Amino acid sequence: MTKLEKLEREVQRLSRAEMAAFRVWFRKYDSDEWDRQIEEDIQTGKLDSLAEEAVSAHRAARTREI
Repeated sequence: MTKLEKLEREVQRLSRAEMAAFRVWFRKYDSDEWDRQIEEDIQTGKLDSLAEEAVSAHRAARTREI
């Protein structure tokens, strides 16, 4: 049995209250991980080309206000 399969079984055994608490924890964890990944991508330049493309489109008046 894989680590993921074990985790899935454990999650399925949680009570409703435990599941609610787990959801709160996981949303925060997932959000923090997303923020960390975005920050890492910014620092390593992975988003530079997208930013340059967006700025170029805006300067060429190919954007609109939302």
